[in-house]
Amino acid sequence: LMLDTVDLQWAIILQIFLLIWYSPVEHLIVRNLTFWGQLGELTEYEFLPLLSSLEELISLDGSMKTLTLEHVRSKIYYFNQEILYRQFSEMNIASLTIYDAYMPHMLCPNRTSSFQYLNFSHNALTDELFQNCGTLLDLKLLILQRNKFESLPKVSFMTSRMKSLKYLDMSNNLLRHDGADVQCQWAESLEELDLSSNQLADAVFECLPVNIKKLDLQNNQISSVPKGMTDLKSLEELNLALNRLADLPGCSGFTSLRFLNIEMNSILTPSADFFQSCPGVRELQAGHNPFKCSCELQAFIRLERQSGGKLFGWPAAYVCEYPEGLRGTELKDFHLSELACNTMLLLVTALLLTLVLVAVVAFLCIYLDVPWYVRMTWQWTQTKRRAWHNHPKEQEAVLQFHAFISYSEHDSLWVKNELIPNLEKGEGCVQLCQHERNFIPGKSIVENIINCIEKSYKSIFVLSPNFVQSEWCHYELYFAHHKLFSENSNSLILILLEPIPPYVIPARYHKLKALMAKRTYLEWPRERSKRALFWANLRAAISINLPIADENRCGETD
Repeated sequence: LMLDTVDLQWAIILQIFLLIWYSPVEHLIVRNLTFWGQLGELTEYEFLPLLSSLEELISLDGSMKTLTLEHVRSKIYYFNQEILYRQFSEMNIASLTIYDAYMPHMLCPNRTSSFQYLNFSHNALTDELFQNCGTLLDLKLLILQRNKFESLPKVSFMTSRMKSLKYLDMSNNLLRHDGADVQCQWAESLEELDLSSNQLADAVFECLPVNIKKLDLQNNQISSVPKGMTDLKSLEELNLALNRLADLPGCSGFTSLRFLNIEMNSILTPSADFFQSCPGVRELQAGHNPFKCSCELQAFIRLERQSGGKLFGWPAAYVCEYPEGLRGTELKDFHLSELACNTMLLLVTALLLTLVLVAVVAFLCIYLDVPWYVRMTWQWTQTKRRAWHNHPKEQEAVLQFHAFISYSEHDSLWVKNELIPNLEKGEGCVQLCQHERNFIPGKSIVENIINCIEKSYKSIFVLSPNFVQSEWCHYELYFAHHKLFSENSNSLILILLEPIPPYVIPARYHKLKALMAKRTYLEWPRERSKRALFWANLRAAISINLPIADENRCGETD
């Protein structure tokens, strides 16, 4: 039987209730019940006998088994509410629900109660409910959600004498437990406990029923599962969603765990050894966490492949949150190479590559004689720096010679007997810079070479097998080549005195090889008839008007 929107005087409601009690109705549901009455309508002497007869009646066996009162409102407060609570606590029925009635208290039955199911949700009950109550021996299910309970130990003491209690719902209360040397005492028969949406922290694991099988702790303030907690050897289902956990808990205290929900926590990189420490777990809900997609997460992704479908909600619920560039990427689509994630392998690879690079660079340096070029560049820089400090006004080079002659000492006879006489004593006035007569005593050889090259319009290199074997000839070629690029001039003249086999040219003479391959050179003819043309071409190559002061020295060479 269901009655909806009842708004009557309390006396009339009691009379209706008495009539129903005599009827064969087993289940009565009354919703939106409002009772009222004026103070003068029913005196205390008329009211109490009616309640007394009701109490005697409802304590007897009847056909009613279930009574449900929902959304109850009262407009009278002139009678003792304890008398009203007594009528409900002494009812001889199996199930009683009083929902949303602003009820602040309920009395413990005076004698062993037949209640098996009590639901006092959405009221104003406090920690004083059923304390030291030993008459609810047959109670199996107790629902007290959305009340004002604050102490978890007091809740445990409330259940300690309920020998048949199997299920307790304390969700959406204000429960706390600080673990300050307070021992909890739960009903040994309790198997299912709902403590969700409270204010419980890590210490809650010190105050739990040892025989619990199903435990709901979602939406609390738990940041870790202490390792030294009491073993819950019978626990099969654990819900830790919506907490502050940073990693998956181990199963050292939950040897029988089969189901774990750890969704919507603060887990960035869950431990990959979870199923090793929890071999009995058949389903793990770990989705909707702010996963950080990095190398550490690769092991967890492999864990999913090995678990055989134990990760509930895979892959949609498992999405990268960090880094920002990967936000929204499903974990199944996140991949990193083994090299990127294996630090030791990365170090070994980097070391090998470094060694190979060093070996290649060292080989090239030796093969191309790089140290020699570095040394020459340094000497050229130092020479230029000294010249700047000593004669800053003379840095603009003034040409004094038509050409600087570079040759091997083994070829000096040809230079002195053929080259110099034909250029200086022939037609025209050609000034040649030769180391034997034009190098300034006191200066270094390198400095003299640089000065002669910079004061000469051209640099003539007499090439022969002897030339490529001469260290000083190499210096002179290097500095002349440097001038070629620094001044963007066409100042090199190559004279091939004798053929030079390629294998004779050392590796460091790669510039000479390049010059001979790209530039036209004059070859000394063995036939005398062709030598006139040779000297004419050479004179044309070095033809330039030098300053008058220097031209006057032509006569001195005669």
